[in-house]
Amino acid sequence: MQKIRVLLADDHTIFRKCLREVIDKQSDMTVVGEAKDGIDAVNKAEELAPDIILMDISMPILDGVKATRLIRDQDEQVGIVMLTMYGGDQYIFEAIKAGAQGYILKDADLDELLKAIRGVHRRQPMIDSSIAGRVLVEFGRLTRDQQNQDFLDLSERETEILQLVAQGATNKDIAEKLFISEHTVRNALSIIFQKLHVNSRTEAVAHALREGLIS
Repeated sequence: MQKIRVLLADDHTIFRKCLREVIDKQSDMTVVGEAKDGIDAVNKAEELAPDIILMDISMPILDGVKATRLIRDQDEQVGIVMLTMYGGDQYIFEAIKAGAQGYILKDADLDELLKAIRGVHRRQPMIDSSIAGRVLVEFGRLTRDQQNQDFLDLSERETEILQLVAQGATNKDIAEKLFISEHTVRNALSIIFQKLHVNSRTEAVAHALREGLIS
């Protein structure tokens, strides 16, 4: 069985050594290298091509979030698990946005850390159980914010078409009134549906009326 190749990135030597000892005892894992700061992590990731990087979020020269962005730019396949003392929301979301697939607090059980390594290696996101609820709430908020932004991004012509749809106009009616082709109307409606995250004319009108985009 091919072992999971792990790179350790942490500025505390003793902590790295402890992690190496634990990981190397696993039958399905091996530590291929260690990095003492963010720049070192970026260089070692390119040199060693690990499967998983255990990345401390707070390191000198270059922090773990910035290092993660650089590493993911050069290798989209590598899995990155953030190890940190911080459970604050700003750290969690910055790490995830940078491309980390796992986020584990340093005071977590070793079994949870090993589970995160194996899970991320299988392309399964792994978030510390103590903060998973907050992550779900935040991503729900981000989704709603994106939907609201999509409403704002409707062009004047798209809003005009949607207003006519609300008045019961067919594609042919809209094309004649706006002096455009029915093909253009159909394309515009497809874009409107995508922006509003709906699948039909009825849903589009209902959403737009609720948001006050049309009357």
